[in-house]
Amino acid sequence: MPHRKASLLNTRSWGLARPSPLNPAAARTERAWRWPVLIALFATIPAFYIELLENLPTPLAQAIYFAAAAIMCTSLWRVGRHVSHPRQYLRSNGLDVLLVLGLLTAALIAPSAHSNLALAVRLFVSMLTLVRMVWALKSWVTRGGLGYLLTLALLVLGFCGVGFWALEPRAHDLGDGLWLAFTTAATVGYGDIVPTTPAAKIFAVFVVLLGYAVLSLVTAAIAAMWVESSERHMEQDILRDMHAQLRTVHEELAALREELAKK
Repeated sequence: MPHRKASLLNTRSWGLARPSPLNPAAARTERAWRWPVLIALFATIPAFYIELLENLPTPLAQAIYFAAAAIMCTSLWRVGRHVSHPRQYLRSNGLDVLLVLGLLTAALIAPSAHSNLALAVRLFVSMLTLVRMVWALKSWVTRGGLGYLLTLALLVLGFCGVGFWALEPRAHDLGDGLWLAFTTAATVGYGDIVPTTPAAKIFAVFVVLLGYAVLSLVTAAIAAMWVESSERHMEQDILRDMHAQLRTVHEELAALREELAKK
């Protein structure tokens, strides 16, 4: 019994795993809502900067936050209808519930440019959103999924480049934005172009967290391919030696039978 309780606590940590698998209907519903939820969460990234920049309308960001919260609530409700214990399902998805509350709070509080507390709340919600998006894309991070990881890395760097191009005055074109995104994500920091505005500096924090993680996964996948190739060659050499030894034993047994037959 203590071991069972400990395993349930481990599976419920951070609300990222379920204590029991979903039934087929709930799993199908969750898969159907996976991409709408991802798109809604992705839309909260520009909403954060709409709130931060004074020259953009705040109601647009509020509408995005409300829409993302509504989509996540609908997803939880639609999946929860097909499970036998809805409360247990909500407890096991505590991150989604917390994120819904955070999105509603981010939509209702004061603009980030006028309140440090509001900025801190929206930064916390952005971090939760990042964690949730990475968890939703974890199925892409598989051994041998180098193509998916390269595509994801290009998309992330492209988005970060566009973001720096829009937020950093010293990035005069998209090429400068992509260069700043790569040097920031790779933590190189040449210093030829650096974030200067508060919005660009905050954006650089997320670029480092997300970009460095994606680039690390790409390099790890390449290293895994080399290691897997070396292991395959070693296995082939071992099998070749075993077959040679078996042939030798077979020949020796055949010779021994002939000697015994002659006697």
